[in-house]
Amino acid sequence: MQSKIFEIRKFRDEQHVFRDRLEAGQTLGWMLQSEYQRIEDGMILAIPSGGVPVGIKVRETLALPFDLLIVRKLQIPGNTEAGFGAMTLDGTVFFNEALMAQLRLSSTDIETEKERVGLELEKRNALFRRGRSFPHLAGKRVILVDDGLASGFTMLASIHTAKKAKAREIVVAVPTAPERSIDRILSGVDRIYCANIRTGPFFAVAEAYRNWYDLSEKETLELLKT
Repeated sequence: MQSKIFEIRKFRDEQHVFRDRLEAGQTLGWMLQSEYQRIEDGMILAIPSGGVPVGIKVRETLALPFDLLIVRKLQIPGNTEAGFGAMTLDGTVFFNEALMAQLRLSSTDIETEKERVGLELEKRNALFRRGRSFPHLAGKRVILVDDGLASGFTMLASIHTAKKAKAREIVVAVPTAPERSIDRILSGVDRIYCANIRTGPFFAVAEAYRNWYDLSEKETLELLKT
């Protein structure tokens, strides 16, 4: 791995490292603190829903402006937990082509899911960001935060959005990820902070947490009030 990847070595290949997303965010904040605390041109963008509590704790440590970046995975038909790619708010899609070849998805399956996700993105942007304009990122050092990487395609979509907005530096900060997904996004970012890197053949974000559940929209909105 290259020097722009930062991890906590004692957490490598461990499970149940964090009590919950808030503790994971505190850990990431500690990892980022020496380089990014109170920098003048910094911005934290959390990916809802799971990235919100993580990002809030990172914000508390770094004392930087905070906002949301709305992206969504494209779900495999009949499997709400797995995706075959991801989509940005402006409609740009990133496909996991190797997986799609295995799934043999029809063009109708793909277009139907893209249409569904497009509507969901608009809804979530209105709900979580209240229709605010996307923050000005040109020349900024942007920290993208989620509760973990699975395949990495949702983060690829987030990186694309930050690049399109002309961010000067793009940093990915996630509590947990498989090494293969870190490799997938590595060339598109300046730094990656991941406390718990895993190298085995099987991976689930939830395995890094002792207390894990999907955040509801109501819980996410409550967190955003803090």
